[in-house]
Amino acid sequence: MPSASALTGPKDNNFQEKAQLVQKQWLKDKGSPSFHAGIKSSIKVQKEADARSFLKQDNSIKIDPSNELTLLSEEKDELGFTHYKYIQSVNGVPVDGAVYIVHTDKNGTVTAANGALHDDVKAQVKSTKAKISKSKAADLAWKSINLSKKETEAEEQSIPQGPVKKSNVKSSNEKGELVLYKKNDQFHLAYKVQLQFIKPYGANWQIYVDANTGEIIDSYNAVADATGSGTGVLGDTKSLNTYFSSNTYYLYDITKPMNGVIETFTARNGSALPGSYSVDSDNVFNASNQRADVDAHYYAGKVYDYYYNTHGRNSFDGNGGTIRSTVHYSSRYNNAFWNGAQMVYGDGDGTTFTALSGSLDVVAHELTHAVTERTANLQYQNQSGALNESMSDVFGYFLDPADYLLGEDVYTPGRSGDALRSLSNPEAYGQPSNFANYVYTSSDNGGVHTNSGIPNKAFYYTNQSIGKAAAEKIYYRALTRYLTPTSSFSNARAALLQSAADLYGSGSSTYNAVANAWTQVGVN
Repeated sequence: MPSASALTGPKDNNFQEKAQLVQKQWLKDKGSPSFHAGIKSSIKVQKEADARSFLKQDNSIKIDPSNELTLLSEEKDELGFTHYKYIQSVNGVPVDGAVYIVHTDKNGTVTAANGALHDDVKAQVKSTKAKISKSKAADLAWKSINLSKKETEAEEQSIPQGPVKKSNVKSSNEKGELVLYKKNDQFHLAYKVQLQFIKPYGANWQIYVDANTGEIIDSYNAVADATGSGTGVLGDTKSLNTYFSSNTYYLYDITKPMNGVIETFTARNGSALPGSYSVDSDNVFNASNQRADVDAHYYAGKVYDYYYNTHGRNSFDGNGGTIRSTVHYSSRYNNAFWNGAQMVYGDGDGTTFTALSGSLDVVAHELTHAVTERTANLQYQNQSGALNESMSDVFGYFLDPADYLLGEDVYTPGRSGDALRSLSNPEAYGQPSNFANYVYTSSDNGGVHTNSGIPNKAFYYTNQSIGKAAAEKIYYRALTRYLTPTSSFSNARAALLQSAADLYGSGSSTYNAVANAWTQVGVN
């Protein structure tokens, strides 16, 4: 599982040259991500067919939009802009990560277009008919991680005489779809198998199985780690939304305007995951072994409220989905993670960390991974993975803006003044703050927890210049409207600038502040 601790790379005098090589390799491996703003087009886009007509006239598009782009969504936002999101496909089979978006203003004028397309895929792919079945691919994926689905499943617990809402969260999920996946300059017809579970360890495996040979082409665990804390450990008192049934109070919140619920489980005493519901007989959860439960439940509600009240987003998926948390995971576990379906928190070992659910910015960090998964879906490796981590750090700050530290409430409880990371001073925690010092490593999915210091420092400069209110609008818009699965640091700069232009104008001081922030960290 990816480490949540910062990594350091070897010192070298040729950092800038290596950074350029890494960027070139990124473009080579992932296609050519591009961001076109200030587009001049005579076509007024009033419907999706008009967006395709625009793409046919765009000389930078080297594929046939009529046959090779499949519409994923058409969404109108709060500014009246419409965003047409496509996935590149061949014979209906999507090219993994190849998302392209056309953005129009309220008058139907195309303002920007961005994403990653591959003009060499059709020449390489001779057939899109799989020789093995999806179920066979899933079996091979499980075998590759030395587990079976049955070993990861847990019994679901229901509340007596209720509840009035259902959670619909499974402890173990298996998903699979046929895709075209690029690895080492070669496209493969593959099943993308996603295995999500929390027993015997937290996982969100992304496994690519060759659809003809059954070979494992690529795999990585995309569990989004970070570290947190528990407020109960800090001794403060919180009001909680609970549910009463059969003379028992449950940490089960049905008060939010969502389809699902906010529910909290405990894996204390070795209970099978996701554990048993956190309960109490008098509705006062004040026992020492309930403190992590209280924090996980309360802070999940705070994060829900932030996204709903500030950005109009109903839960992590935008559709009011259930937010489930399990606390007391494993023994002396120094981490927390979102596994693609729910939140999981360890209690810490008491030295490196205390209970991880006790820090609001950590809970916000983890649930933002869930938001990212349902919007930009930034791939959890290399630059896009570092952006994934950075976005979670940034929204952790938005929820807990007292300082630029992450996890300071729960990190090294016996020592004050330190934290897991710092957005204002990444170097103090072993992270680079300029692209010239990008760390090259095969560890931690390409250093996602290390190189996130670069976009974090860009955020710090931005926030210091324009303030939180403007920054959170720009960052949320970039995350949900402009970033795509394979976005690089330069794509993030462009996405944030386009968002600033949409909200405040391309010639505004706000726009210029965002541009200057990214220039200061060496990303142009």
